[in-house]
Amino acid sequence: MKNLTRQSFGVTKDGKQACLYTLENSAGMKISMTDYGAALVSVQVPDYQEELRDVVTGYESVTGYEEGNASFGAPVGRCANRIAGASFEINGQVYELTKNEREKNNLHSGNDFYNKRFWEVQESDTKVTFILKSPHMDQGFPGNLDMHVTYELTEQNEIKMYYYAVPDKDTIINMTNHSYFNLNGHQSGSIEKHRLWLDSDYFTRADEESIPTGELVEVTGTPMDFRTFTRIGAGIDANYEATVLGCGYDHNWVLKNDGMLKKVAEVKGDQSKIVMDIFTDLPGMQIYTANFLEAEKGKEGCVYERRSSVCFETQYFPDAIHHENFISPVCKANQAYHTTTVFRFRVEK
Repeated sequence: MKNLTRQSFGVTKDGKQACLYTLENSAGMKISMTDYGAALVSVQVPDYQEELRDVVTGYESVTGYEEGNASFGAPVGRCANRIAGASFEINGQVYELTKNEREKNNLHSGNDFYNKRFWEVQESDTKVTFILKSPHMDQGFPGNLDMHVTYELTEQNEIKMYYYAVPDKDTIINMTNHSYFNLNGHQSGSIEKHRLWLDSDYFTRADEESIPTGELVEVTGTPMDFRTFTRIGAGIDANYEATVLGCGYDHNWVLKNDGMLKKVAEVKGDQSKIVMDIFTDLPGMQIYTANFLEAEKGKEGCVYERRSSVCFETQYFPDAIHHENFISPVCKANQAYHTTTVFRFRVEK
């Protein structure tokens, strides 16, 4: 494993210096992260010709992350995805959150996003840990905690992401990573010819506001069935309730890992032959095909458009706090929240 390097990543509007941290392994794979938002900025992976391709969207400097609204590469918390009515109850106490979606619901914990803050940094040759002190009632959530997000690059071309926190009150914790992937390269256009395998028999039905109804729907015979390798674009515009309401894919699938770290998905780039295996111990995964990305100016002069990338957001189910049949996202006081997601890269033979 080669050593960690760091460099300037620009200056924020209020004059704070951001840093970019880059890890490289012996195979030549590189990943870069910034302390502004703890965002994953680039993932450079060898393709079938052993040439590096950067397979995630991103911005050229901290300015893009400060001004952009797409959450490129961001760890999302304290609670990813949606909470209906922007409120919830724990131990008889009702907590009100920011209504930042449709002036009704809460999305990704409101407007005071974790990815718009500087994080403390702990580093080594193989990993970088970002730490954010999140006080009691931060974003409206109860409990003090120090959120740890660690990125580790292995010799097996894996990005291992570890999340860890211990709250001092019962609270919701549901972290995810919001990287947008294009395995042909971040500047390569549509991901609709990428092929996807997903180990899931059900998805969580959602209404026109993307709030789960509580119903688990079988994928059999629907455009939501990826249990055999299927082009992402094959059913993306199908006349089916889920894809119509989501304007493509923006849905949570139910995973079959029983809380253990297991492989749950595999994605293949049609041009690069790069394959990404996804492992997680979380019960769900939101797949979002960038249906609302439009003319977003990114790194290397690239302009990202609709469906030019795809997110694989491992998580507790959206709005799980309001559904008794969903695994609870509540972390008890003085108990550890810890979860792992792995993106492993290789070349299809």
